[in-house]
Amino acid sequence: MVQYYHVCERELWFMSRGIDIDRETTNIQRGTHVDETSYQDSRSSFMIDDRIQLDVLDSGDIMEVKVSSKLEKPARMQLLFYLWYLQEVHDIRKDGVLAYPKERKRESVTLDETASEQVESTIEGILRVVSREQPPELEKKPYCDACLYQDLCWM
Repeated sequence: MVQYYHVCERELWFMSRGIDIDRETTNIQRGTHVDETSYQDSRSSFMIDDRIQLDVLDSGDIMEVKVSSKLEKPARMQLLFYLWYLQEVHDIRKDGVLAYPKERKRESVTLDETASEQVESTIEGILRVVSREQPPELEKKPYCDACLYQDLCWM
């Protein structure tokens, strides 16, 4: 939900209602393939509290793998949420790595006080959006044409 919130609140609202996208589309399959095949030898996946699946590098850092850096803020916020959750719920402090294997780009992500406040603000925003009776107003964004929810929005 964190990533959806930072991409499109309307998309978050649809997803929160169980209105899901077609997981068999080319874009979704490409993302899944990159996630499943990148850094295989140096990371493992773990389920935390039956709700969050984390990828952990051999170094102990939490990793988030994305196909492209075009939507960098949502990906960064998702990773920061994982780091925040581990710290706030389990008192585990970890650093993160945001990776874009197709672009050969990796960056370190650290949860500091400012980032914690951003995550908490995001959680409040998510709760505000999903509690609404109606979806948020339409807002044309540069990536709407590639969104899998576009038929719901622009019918």
